[in-house]
Amino acid sequence: MRVLLAEDEKRMASALVAILKQEKYDVDHVPDGESALSALESNIYDIAVLDVMMPYLNGFDVARKARSAGISTPILMLTAKSQVDDKVQGLDSGADDYLTKPFETKELLARLRALIRRKTNPDIRDGELCFGDLALNVPTATLSCTATGRSIRLGEKELKILEYMMTNRNQIITREQLAVKIWGFENEAEYNNVEVYMSFTRKKLTFVGSSVELKAVRGLGYELRDSNV
Repeated sequence: MRVLLAEDEKRMASALVAILKQEKYDVDHVPDGESALSALESNIYDIAVLDVMMPYLNGFDVARKARSAGISTPILMLTAKSQVDDKVQGLDSGADDYLTKPFETKELLARLRALIRRKTNPDIRDGELCFGDLALNVPTATLSCTATGRSIRLGEKELKILEYMMTNRNQIITREQLAVKIWGFENEAEYNNVEVYMSFTRKKLTFVGSSVELKAVRGLGYELRDSNV
């Protein structure tokens, strides 16, 4: 899961990045509202954590502009303000939840999990992410096929690709989205890297004998399809 963190206070940002990475989130940090809005426009984030008081655009403005642009990424607003009117303003601007500083780490993580579940609404059975005859155990990086009973361990990039595709099933994902989602903004990954790892992932699907396929959609990107449907 990829998180956008927009926080201008350096020590707070460093602490949050460390907490989120420890929980196995991929985190991109930006220090101001304009950068946050630009990043949200990429539409590759599972959730955004926005501080209210930021340079250039505050968190309220970022949320409002993002929603006006049709961006549906869940937004958790962070602020030192605890007044009811500030909370109402945050929610009315398009934020999905509101957390007042200082906060407990476990509460932050619980709210993130709740917002991600609300957004993706994935098919989860017995703790595994499922699509067609596929079952993906993210903590153990294990891919299984319920039809054949075969399973295989995935590499890091293969795991991220399948987790992303399975939580965005029935959607076409562009090469650009995959490159940024898997490698991040700061990485100079070429599009042929996407092709290479998509090929590796297809081989894993073939190995377990799944009817699910990673199909290239000409000129658009990729889509996860179940050939039995």
